[in-house]
Amino acid sequence: MAVAVFLVSYLLGSIPFGLLLGKTAGKDIRLEGSRNIGATNLWRVCGWKYGLAGFFLDFLKGLLAVLVVAAVLPSALPTPYNGIVAALGAVLGHNYPVWLRFKGGKGVATSAGAVAGLMWLPFVCALAVFIIAVAVWHYISLGSMLAAVALVAAAWLALPDPLGVNLPLLVLAALLCAMLLIRHRGNLARILAGTENRFPPPKKPEA
Repeated sequence: MAVAVFLVSYLLGSIPFGLLLGKTAGKDIRLEGSRNIGATNLWRVCGWKYGLAGFFLDFLKGLLAVLVVAAVLPSALPTPYNGIVAALGAVLGHNYPVWLRFKGGKGVATSAGAVAGLMWLPFVCALAVFIIAVAVWHYISLGSMLAAVALVAAAWLALPDPLGVNLPLLVLAALLCAMLLIRHRGNLARILAGTENRFPPPKKPEA
């Protein structure tokens, strides 16, 4: 059933890799930096190696959910609905993990992994917008928000389905974009106030 796909994907998405990697470095990233368990704060608190590892693992959660969980578990739903259910489960698991009293990350990497597995060309377009935005303005949060909007636009332009995107996937892109923008509303306020942290974070002084 689709419920099983959602629940397994949710549990996969709820694995707090950022927090666990921070613990291996002797840090609780919920108490430092932005206090977020995502890859950006992990990078800020523990260094770029931890940050990249955190991003990769969070990305993998979304990718595995749509390519493995949705394919292996039986469901009455047709393609691509199984993948859509898995994507939503993984992102909600990352954003609201039951193990952390539903206080998780912002879903950027996990959403990216899910989208990469379901609609590769809109993903590439969104990634390009993210890279350009971060290179120009040095805000991960702004790059993430602009990439989310670009994803919806790219999915829309891909209709009617010549590039593997159809209406259900466009709806998924819109939902993921809405969730990401809601989770970043504080970042947007700080950008407008000029207090948002820039990327890359400043190097820590040598001990």
